Amino acid sequence: MTDRPPTGPGVIDLRGATIGYGDVPIVRDVDLTVRAGEAVAVLGSNGSGKTTLARGLLGLATVLGGEVRVLGAPVGRLRERGRVGYVPQRHSISGAVPATVREVAGVGRLARLGLFRRLGTTDRAAVVDAVTAVGLADRLDDPVASLSGGQQRRVLVARALAAEPELLIMDEPTAGVDAASQEALAGVLAGISARGTTLVVVTHESAPLAGVLSRAVVIDHGRVAYDGPLAEAAAHDEHLHHHPPEREPTGYRMDQPTVTAGPRTDADRER
Repeated sequence: MTDRPPTGPGVIDLRGATIGYGDVPIVRDVDLTVRAGEAVAVLGSNGSGKTTLARGLLGLATVLGGEVRVLGAPVGRLRERGRVGYVPQRHSISGAVPATVREVAGVGRLARLGLFRRLGTTDRAAVVDAVTAVGLADRLDDPVASLSGGQQRRVLVARALAAEPELLIMDEPTAGVDAASQEALAGVLAGISARGTTLVVVTHESAPLAGVLSRAVVIDHGRVAYDGPLAEAAAHDEHLHHHPPEREPTGYRMDQPTVTAGPRTDADRER
């Protein structure tokens, strides 16, 4: 298991943070610091507030009070978009236009370049490296539609990695995929973590990634109920059931592929 002491700079800093949609708070008065190189599970039942917390870090939910800083900047004001990667809660990749693994992963590189710049030699190499990191180098030029659901999930990880992010946020990465795919993803994330990328994984099932994630933050009724070693988290989140659904902002899509540093209305549009 990854077990690095949290001694680095604060990659994520929340101080008295209240996060919600419109003027409705979902997460309330949260203090939280995630340091460089940590691998953190954000746990809780449906409706507990864990997804809203992640969306607040991405600028996809409104900070209603307190302070939220990501990589040293107030959320939404980070200039270098590629420094934060996001893998959305989505089981497959689909679209009207056929795309290869290389092309889908290449979209992630645009977070470094901007929409109107072409990929250069360095960028194309970064895309190949990202696809290789998720174990799909032999499928680079295959249509994503020909891949299994678990393999498509890894393509989404490659898309985020192509930007070479310092922070990777994932929403339910093991949901809806089989045990073999979960094991493959765990291996991918272990390699990413070993290279120093900070991981924040929103999940309701930490067991498949227990060898990667060392710290757990349990969210209950919008507040932090536990923050400590993952191995001790079960005693704190076993009672979290039957919450009402979290309220989502109008027009929000669960398949947002990328992260922007601008306001919520500009964030994460499908390219």
